[in-house]
Amino acid sequence: MLEYIDRRNSDCYKWDSECAQGCLPLWVADMDFAAAKPIREAMQRRLDHGVFGYSTVPQANYDAVASWFSRRHGWNGISKDNLLYTTAVVPAISAIFAALQGASPLRVLTFTPAYNCFFSCIENMGCELVPSPLVLRGNRFEIDWEDVEEKAKRADVFLLCNPHNPTGRVWSRDELERLTAIMRREHLFVLSDEIHCEFTFPGHTYTPFASVAINDTDFCVCTSASKAFNIAGLLCANIFVPNKELFARINHALEIHEVNGLNPFGLVAQVAAYNESEEWLDELNEYVYGNFCYLRDFIRDRLPQLRIHETDGTYLAWVNIEALGVSSERFCHDLAQQAHVLFNPSEMYGGQGYVRINLATSRAVLAEALNRLKEYLQ
Repeated sequence: MLEYIDRRNSDCYKWDSECAQGCLPLWVADMDFAAAKPIREAMQRRLDHGVFGYSTVPQANYDAVASWFSRRHGWNGISKDNLLYTTAVVPAISAIFAALQGASPLRVLTFTPAYNCFFSCIENMGCELVPSPLVLRGNRFEIDWEDVEEKAKRADVFLLCNPHNPTGRVWSRDELERLTAIMRREHLFVLSDEIHCEFTFPGHTYTPFASVAINDTDFCVCTSASKAFNIAGLLCANIFVPNKELFARINHALEIHEVNGLNPFGLVAQVAAYNESEEWLDELNEYVYGNFCYLRDFIRDRLPQLRIHETDGTYLAWVNIEALGVSSERFCHDLAQQAHVLFNPSEMYGGQGYVRINLATSRAVLAEALNRLKEYLQ
């Protein structure tokens, strides 16, 4: 069912942008696999209709989202009354900041390293970043609880990435419950980005933040089928908002920022993804985990100067290059110029000494990129 696609010459940002020419791009976080057949068939039926004007969100979309998260993740209670639609998770975060903004700039606590667009959202909306660095204990990134406790006293919002991009941590229920208790005690609003929720490795389970904050209304959750089903370009994302007054404020912010109009293809694709494409997603997860194991073993056996930490999920690997004695920006630049392989440097995520590698490609592409990396380091 899983079909690798050569995306060159398709106006693909990942493969066809100027800096990617002639390179193997294991950087931008989308996948090189064709969308599931039910998604493509649903889009074809919509295409055959022949008219692509402004769209409303039909009940089928709310039902598909609610059914998916209930049966797959045990998250119940999603409905039309608490679900907003927008084009993507990043504009959703900006709209939520706008809705929460008061007379003083919002102070936003988040774990670092962090998804780079978190930084731009915080800056562009006039908010203040309050970083809480994750700490490496043994071979695993962990929360610095003392730091979180202290930073929460001088923040207004906790921006959570669950699972975490770029370290690949899938937060446990115990960790989320402890975070919830801290944020409740310090009266922080919690905004949870859960776009990577479908990618977990064996032995790890995604816990929706809403399932541990079930009696609270001071939170919202952003989700989208875009990452899991490789349909990001169709621009369809969701915001779960249990507080009715905040629901209206966020909806107004989406209107002000003009990110509340949706692509008709995105709507039908989401329904087909959640209602008919679960088997495809299971196969994808197995393949991505196989790619992670291939990368892990390659580093262990052939690249001892690098180190990969324990990873719970996502399709993004966070690889330690500190032993090379060079900044990750310089390393990624030289690797692209000399070996024609693209990784993301950790500096863009507020970190040092790491690179982020996208594993959502064919095993052959991954193997070729790693062989080029090995030759470059030699």
